[in-house]
Amino acid sequence: MAEQTLPKAVLDAADVSAVTQLILTERESRDLGRWDRMRECFHPDSLVRISWYRGDGPGFVAASIEMARRKVLARHRLGPILVRLAGERAVASLAAAIDIPVTLKGVAAHLSSHARFVYRAERRAPDAWRIAGFDAIYMRDELTTPIAGQAVPVSWDEVAAFRPSYRMLSYVLTSQGYVVDPDLPGEDRPESVEARYRELYGWAGLAP
Repeated sequence: MAEQTLPKAVLDAADVSAVTQLILTERESRDLGRWDRMRECFHPDSLVRISWYRGDGPGFVAASIEMARRKVLARHRLGPILVRLAGERAVASLAAAIDIPVTLKGVAAHLSSHARFVYRAERRAPDAWRIAGFDAIYMRDELTTPIAGQAVPVSWDEVAAFRPSYRMLSYVLTSQGYVVDPDLPGEDRPESVEARYRELYGWAGLAP
């Protein structure tokens, strides 16, 4: 009997599902502290570029463990994931909100940073998609208090030097001892966003 070949649409749907589950697994593992599972999501030579970290995927996991030990408890709300396939490579993007509870000058506050996450995935072995890259494109953020009417104890002078697209995120992370990259793509610099999209989608031979 001749071997049956599944239609391309079916194979593509399976790959889209696999990449989507890979991203969801990585993010859930990050939020829940499932570090071994998170580490398995990355290729060893992957590249992560976010506000507080730049380096390979395994290093990102190690840095996330240290962040959790320091009680900087970031959590993520994720939008739908759009996956574009290109053979053994894929680029996926999604809207996300990064939530961080923090105490500033004795006042409890809550940071929400809105961004677009872009993942590059690559299959280097049969049926084994892994993350080759993770980038964040920053849009806006806000810092509020959980008690209505209570003021956030932050002055303009303290945040004026930070980028508008991730100003409060930069302030909060800096207050926790992190060095924040000031030159990441953000909506306050549209040209940087377009350049990053061209780079990321070009890696897979796709147009942004």
